[in-house]
Amino acid sequence: MPDNLTFDFDLFHNMPIIGICRGWPIDVVLGYADVYLKAGFNTLEVTLNTENALETITALRNQYEGQLNIGAGTVRNQIQAYQARRAGAQFIVSPIIDEEVIRYCIERGVPIFPGAYTPTEIEYAWRKGATAVKLFPAAIGGLDYLKAIKAPLDNIPLLPTGGISKENIAEFFNVGIFGAGMGSALFPKEYQDNPKALLTHLKEVAHNYFEWRRL
Repeated sequence: MPDNLTFDFDLFHNMPIIGICRGWPIDVVLGYADVYLKAGFNTLEVTLNTENALETITALRNQYEGQLNIGAGTVRNQIQAYQARRAGAQFIVSPIIDEEVIRYCIERGVPIFPGAYTPTEIEYAWRKGATAVKLFPAAIGGLDYLKAIKAPLDNIPLLPTGGISKENIAEFFNVGIFGAGMGSALFPKEYQDNPKALLTHLKEVAHNYFEWRRL
């Protein structure tokens, strides 16, 4: 287990996007991570339904200590949360609300982003101690649903995941979200063997975010 498991909020708030790695071999993830960092991103999630996910998390932590926040996604129970932490995960993301996972993270000071969709679920996750609530799947309903949710639940930090792209990223942040989770929109399959094209694409996403923040 890496010595320092603290999540760097300064890094995250500078670029509040979580890149999601799902289903990729460890060598592909490590290659993506290098380009990801060069493009100005700094928070990466490896989903636990990826082969060798725990080994990948450890390898990322060993290689990018102090440069990237590395977390575990698709965490659905406390055992998985424990395994992810042992591997070096600095934050936990779940597609569901599992009270034991939330409690486990709170007791250890670990950022926890449980998934919820309806207003009742979002409020419940927040009351249980979520660092921010992962609005999932955000692709269903899109911006209109996010705006409708944000109106009555304006005090709850939301982390929409799904449906966010290079083209609409500014619109999502205009609503006042805590951050965003992005998978294939950040790492298109056609760039898997083309790091130069991937770097260009990622820089464009980062540029659109920083342009929004500058305005």
